[in-house]
Amino acid sequence: MGTLLYILLAIVIFGVLIAIHELGHFLAARLCGVKVLEFAIGMGPAIWTKESKSGTQISLRCLPIGGYCAMEGEDTDSDDPQAFSNAAVWKRLIILAAGAFMNFLLGFVLIIICFSQLSAFTTPTITSFMDGCPYEGEDGLMVGDTFYKINGERIYFSSDVSTYLERNDSDYADIVVIRDGEKVTLEDYYITLLEYTDPDTGEAVMRYGLYFGVKETGFLAQMKYSWYCAMDFVRMVRLGLVDLITGAVGVDQMSGVVGIVDMIAEVGTESASTYDAFLNIAYLAAFIAINLSVMNLLPLPALDGGRIFFLLVTWVLEKLTRKKIDPKYEAYINTAGLVLLMGLMVFVMYNDIVRIISG
Repeated sequence: MGTLLYILLAIVIFGVLIAIHELGHFLAARLCGVKVLEFAIGMGPAIWTKESKSGTQISLRCLPIGGYCAMEGEDTDSDDPQAFSNAAVWKRLIILAAGAFMNFLLGFVLIIICFSQLSAFTTPTITSFMDGCPYEGEDGLMVGDTFYKINGERIYFSSDVSTYLERNDSDYADIVVIRDGEKVTLEDYYITLLEYTDPDTGEAVMRYGLYFGVKETGFLAQMKYSWYCAMDFVRMVRLGLVDLITGAVGVDQMSGVVGIVDMIAEVGTESASTYDAFLNIAYLAAFIAINLSVMNLLPLPALDGGRIFFLLVTWVLEKLTRKKIDPKYEAYINTAGLVLLMGLMVFVMYNDIVRIISG
């Protein structure tokens, strides 16, 4: 499959992710008795429309990018008892969160599909130590120990051990392992990369000196590690935001739609076969879906998380003041947030294009 087809596939993936998100809003709205004026798949001029029995206009639009779910009374007051603005607060919360939930669910399903191809999973359980490793002992690490947490971060996979040891600012870490069914805590434990001789190549390598090899197999293992992977993706988003806020990474290192499309095309073209390409792209799509799910719930204007935050704040204020807050103020805030978000997207897109051209 050529690069162009992978690019088209990437565009379709984004379209599906957004359409699934809007489908979540639509299904939740209908279940909560809120009138949906239009549910659209795609953007641009409509190429097919149909009105449902409930009065919702279902439309298919020409551009396979995105979609939307327009509800009665979504941004303004309405006299219709089925309007979004007149629904109970808990119903509005469910409707607003449903889009992110559907994105997360899609990502989880894609991970399950990818992991169903694996016959076994390596656990973060120590099976042996490299020759000369100083960390073995009753006061340290032992064969059979399963890493549970490092500096408060849950360890799901053996690769997490090196990842979260290396994120540490010092050579000391707070480690929790499962030993003989009980949690053992090693506080301020000294552990750092040391030079060892690779037994396979005979070359000097920098390692922590630990071997992991216990494997789990079967359907239950596939489901467990699929869930672990989804949780790991959520954490990656959180740590990425922390790195952005603390300045560990710059805004210029963020990737937007253009960068992700280029990444998907690169993953596809570099895969050993078309089958491997689809699995690799599905795995990347799962990460994007869960990333969108988490990011969309951030309490920022123009995002569902911002609307949820504003809904909770206005609910509290209305309970305290006994006065209804005009929804136009939320619309003003969301509009301003959307303008800033679009500006950030343009900046990130520009950096993506420059990076691709110069790379």
